[in-house]
Amino acid sequence: CMYNLEILEKGCEELGITLSDTQKNQFIRFYEYLVEKNKVMNLTGITEFDEVLVKHFLDSLCCVKAVDMSKVKTVMDIGTGAGFPGVVLKILNPEHPVVLMDALQKRLSFLQEVCSELGLQGVELVHERAEEAGQKKEYRSQYDCAVSRAVAPLPILLEYCIPMVKTGGVFLAYKGPALQEELSASSHALGLLGCTVESVHKITLDGEDWEHIIAVIRKEKPTHPIYPRRQAKIKKDPL
Repeated sequence: CMYNLEILEKGCEELGITLSDTQKNQFIRFYEYLVEKNKVMNLTGITEFDEVLVKHFLDSLCCVKAVDMSKVKTVMDIGTGAGFPGVVLKILNPEHPVVLMDALQKRLSFLQEVCSELGLQGVELVHERAEEAGQKKEYRSQYDCAVSRAVAPLPILLEYCIPMVKTGGVFLAYKGPALQEELSASSHALGLLGCTVESVHKITLDGEDWEHIIAVIRKEKPTHPIYPRRQAKIKKDPL
């Protein structure tokens, strides 16, 4: 194999993950496909192999430090973009259903091709805006776990994502170094949406200068039917 997967393998080892040969090949194919398609559509600013391993693949996998993903039966990735973390989590636990939601059909077409290319079964692709999907009964309160990476500031993101999570389930927010400020700004939203910050995980894997940050938000009671509101309202007047 022309690719050196050492960074991925070592990172996974630190996360307590053992990858099969099939999974390793799926990551390589995913990488090749991502870079190929990125020439014609804007999927990622990160295309160098080792960087994709750290900043996309390992970053997506870091949630295993926060939650036992093998026990999470249904995952929804809101604003999945190029498939992070949703496709990566599907590769990790191929038997668990994953829903990839995005507002851009072009991205979903790319992800459709990725899934068939990688032989991933049980992936549902949903072309919806989160604030509209959250009001539809087929998505509302349906998932053990919602995930979202780099989509919006936390107060806004909570209103998009929490309505999709079952009561008792979790929302995993993949965040950057500004998380602390975002958490401070979110106390009102957390209260209104019936959830609490259960834990925050900051993970730096050996040999990296990159900090992976994940906030675990637990949904404790059903979300009031008025949320999520319409997008204009959410943007103009965040919770």
